Amino acid sequence: MQVRTAVPDDVDEILELIRALAEYEREPDAVRNTPQRLRELLFADHPAIFCHVVDAPAGAGHRIDGFALWFLNYSTWEGTHGLYLEDYFVRPEARGRGLGTALLTTLAALAVERGYARMEWVVLRWNQPAIDVYRHVGAEPLDEWDTYRLTGRALEQLAERAPGR
Repeated sequence: MQVRTAVPDDVDEILELIRALAEYEREPDAVRNTPQRLRELLFADHPAIFCHVVDAPAGAGHRIDGFALWFLNYSTWEGTHGLYLEDYFVRPEARGRGLGTALLTTLAALAVERGYARMEWVVLRWNQPAIDVYRHVGAEPLDEWDTYRLTGRALEQLAERAPGR
């Protein structure tokens, strides 16, 4: 198995996997991303998001069996970047072959090489198979932290309160 950096020709398949992830996470209609937008963001002159993929075994035809889409965050306490794993998914029929672990170990190696202080991500509380993988590689939950999200109308309303608006 080989984990590699995504290339522009992978975009349609990455988006297919993003949709499969959304379906798995019980949000099948939530994906509004497009191949054009994803291509623009991944392959800009100075991209802000990055993606690694793992290909299906030889003989299976060209197919991507898993992906990890990530970006940099920053720790003011550590004084350095971290790697934030936004999406991570392996096709159900390809699970159990170490592909997910290969993606995570590749990103960990990249983080260490670049001097990043940590890798972080969120997981749905009901997603026990993913939690098992994360614990297997040594990740620990941040029990004292909750994730908050501001979107849609609430985001717009808060923006309207910005000074000078």
